[in-house]
Amino acid sequence: MDTGTLALIIPILGVSIPIIAIWSKHRRDMLRMELEATAEKSALYANQNAELEERVRVLERIITDGGFDTALQIEALRDQRAAEQRTSAERDKTVN
Repeated sequence: MDTGTLALIIPILGVSIPIIAIWSKHRRDMLRMELEATAEKSALYANQNAELEERVRVLERIITDGGFDTALQIEALRDQRAAEQRTSAERDKTVN
């Protein structure tokens, strides 16, 4: 290697090393931010997944624990409430 080439390589290396260091730090910071964003998304998805799993458990329990009976019980309560309202309304008419 002659002196001219060496004289050219030394300044290029002197300028390149800080540029590479700055680029490496920037890349590391970008990867760290991406990792944090991914972790936040992962936590959000895990929370949503847990909520959906709970909903599915409730639906499975309704279906397997006599969902038909549950519907009949709801209808019976509605019928009972309607009958009570009619009776109450009839009493109000007779009192007035």
